[in-house]
Amino acid sequence: MSKPVVLITSASGRIGKELVALLAAEGDFVVRACSFSPGNRDALTALGADEVVPFDLNDAATWEAALDGVSAVYSASLDPMLEGHLAFCKELGRRSDQITHVVRISCMGADTNTASYDADKHASRPGAGIPLMLQHYWWGEKALIDEGLAVTVLRNNFFMNHLLKTDSDNIATEGWFSNPLGGARNSFVATRDIAEAAAVVLTEGPERHADKFYDLTGPEPQTMAEIASNLGQAMGKTIEYRPQNMDDFERDFGSTRAEFFEYLSNGFYCRCSPDFYNLTGHKPTSYAAYLTTKGASGETGLEELWQGNLWKKGEDAMKAAADLKQ
Repeated sequence: MSKPVVLITSASGRIGKELVALLAAEGDFVVRACSFSPGNRDALTALGADEVVPFDLNDAATWEAALDGVSAVYSASLDPMLEGHLAFCKELGRRSDQITHVVRISCMGADTNTASYDADKHASRPGAGIPLMLQHYWWGEKALIDEGLAVTVLRNNFFMNHLLKTDSDNIATEGWFSNPLGGARNSFVATRDIAEAAAVVLTEGPERHADKFYDLTGPEPQTMAEIASNLGQAMGKTIEYRPQNMDDFERDFGSTRAEFFEYLSNGFYCRCSPDFYNLTGHKPTSYAAYLTTKGASGETGLEELWQGNLWKKGEDAMKAAADLKQ
């Protein structure tokens, strides 16, 4: 009997690379990795991908070949790609007799379908609505659910690998970073853990995990001073955290990202979920371990810190997506 084919979107991303390596090692699927750039082909093949196909959420002409013979889909997309993701969900819905399972990457707080979602309790700014980024994550989930697909959603805390990327130059040359989180505690999650959870869910299949929503976090909530200490130990030097006020942060990255960071600063992301342990049988990765040990794709978190980043100071990466209507 031939193996089922799993399509890994965003395969060259942090979670995608780990997932390709994990599924390839397990050998239960034909692993078809999506690549936006032809330059990623060799790297994905080296990680164990059986096939590498061109794929672009904004180009429907790439979808037919990518989905040929696929029964399971790992679905992930950056926030500015939301419109393309919503269109791709409709294509998956048209193939609902073929696609038996979709595992979607989302965010803690995208709770409209599983919890009361009171805007007065889930907003940080007086009179504000639920942070737009969280609304977008829910739209991304709902689009799959509305198509009648068997969906599992991994709702993640803030990624460890995104936390300090915007200050990587300062960290490398001057030994400091800044953001508005200060003494707020957040249980940041390692992307390698998200990939491991996705591998478990895909392998065990929709029979166990369809219509399930898992909150993934780190093992402990940490302050910025504690993060700076972990980073300094990993680098063998002193790293300083410099508090930043929210107005300056908003000028750096725009209002959509700023309102999400307010969410991080007011306790919503402090808790530690047992879901990762219940899926895998072991505790999630700590920030210190993330920095100093290698994931399945062969990189430590410290090595990954110096790689590309969507969020750049002086640019509002969410500007176009903020105008998108459901």
